[in-house]
Amino acid sequence: MSFQAYLDNIEEKTGKTPREFIELAKERGFGEGTKAGPILDWLKTDFDLGRGHGMALVHVITKGPRISTKFVGDDGTHGDESETLWLDGKANKPA
Repeated sequence: MSFQAYLDNIEEKTGKTPREFIELAKERGFGEGTKAGPILDWLKTDFDLGRGHGMALVHVITKGPRISTKFVGDDGTHGDESETLWLDGKANKPA
């Protein structure tokens, strides 16, 4: 599954966009310097998200929307279209 697909699946499951999760995380004091554990605990408790989906959100909460180019353009199952993740919801994603 691509990084973007994880984020899209999270939105389907919770009804919240990645950007909304970033704002909720800020309200809880989570951000750039936060370790993964507390964020994962919060996501599991409040949204029933597992580790894989949680780690996708940990990345955007602590590092922002840019990802490594390692899998960008890769035809494999983990390939992403861009090194910048779309955080504003599937319905608003440009074609």
